[in-house]
Amino acid sequence: MNSDAPESPYTTLSLWEHPPGAMGDGPEHCPELTIHLANNANGCGVIVCPGGGYRTLASDHEGLQVAQWLNGFGIHAFVLRYRLGPHYHSTISRQDGQRAVRMVRYHASAWGLDSERLGMLGFSAGGHLVLATALADDQIAIEPCQSETLDLIDALDCRPNFLVPVYAVTNGEKRGRKANEYLPMDTLVTAASPPTFIVHNHQDSIVPASQATLLYDALLLAKVSAELHIFNFGDHGLGLNRGSQMSGVSSSNWGDLLIAWMSRHGFLLDQPRQGKRCALQGQVLLDGEPVGLGWLTLIPEHPNAPLARVRLDAAGGGRFHLVESEGPVPGPHRVVLHMVSDIYPPDASGSYSMNRALVFEQSLKVVSGETLNWHLKHSDGEAL
Repeated sequence: MNSDAPESPYTTLSLWEHPPGAMGDGPEHCPELTIHLANNANGCGVIVCPGGGYRTLASDHEGLQVAQWLNGFGIHAFVLRYRLGPHYHSTISRQDGQRAVRMVRYHASAWGLDSERLGMLGFSAGGHLVLATALADDQIAIEPCQSETLDLIDALDCRPNFLVPVYAVTNGEKRGRKANEYLPMDTLVTAASPPTFIVHNHQDSIVPASQATLLYDALLLAKVSAELHIFNFGDHGLGLNRGSQMSGVSSSNWGDLLIAWMSRHGFLLDQPRQGKRCALQGQVLLDGEPVGLGWLTLIPEHPNAPLARVRLDAAGGGRFHLVESEGPVPGPHRVVLHMVSDIYPPDASGSYSMNRALVFEQSLKVVSGETLNWHLKHSDGEAL
């Protein structure tokens, strides 16, 4: 052992002192979490599950580097080392995933984590594990555990609050490979399933993108909030896929979309410090008349607060109503109106109603319980 080796910047935590069903000693038999706490934390946490076909773990570009990237957005990250085949079936891996969720929730207070803003992000087999962790019913969730191994941690909820499967297998039978290991996940989706952000690549030669659409169709049918991105370029195993854009070589294209999605859902919102979202209603008039067709967006001054967005049209008289779950957080905002048509509904003439789209903007403070009435003039708009 080299005593001069630098101290590790992160710590590890075993999921169990004596893992249930362990078939030996050593790392491959002892699941654990690597803990990566953000410096400027917002209370959100993500458990990261590297891929590797349930045989290996791509722990660098699908683990460590993802955790470091999440930390940059104030998100605590926890990389899971789960048990693998051929010694362990994927149901044992699922057990490790569920224990990991419970373990993080158990330590949430000590880590400054909101236990109701805990997600799971996984790649390939790790993406399948993310889905298996969240979608198994309660009885299946504790089935592998023997009664003598249960503890206070096992009493906690094992379901993440949001899911991010990345080029994941969602149904081994329909994929045509390892059906007994990649159990169907799309068939387990219900209306109570967590919001899900799905990423895949059209050129994936290992897991076809149809595995992503299979899951999305199930989420759509169950009316679960979901977002799907299938990128044209890139084979399997890209991780953050940095360098795929000509600008921002250190950023992640799909990752930036994920952060925007998490913010929109309020997963980055620190309610004790920033407050809760509120319902908002009001009316927007242009030269005293309703806007033909446009989008009203409230952009918060605080970067972690969710934006709020609603469509306006003449049929609704320019009135709008945002429910609390989709509304803004009280405080300073930029209010932006993109006006895209002078008429609504459109007619059959095919004639243009505007020379250019117009944008209007002003700053205001959102106050819970107050209405937003915005009276504009055409001359205030800027052509796009």
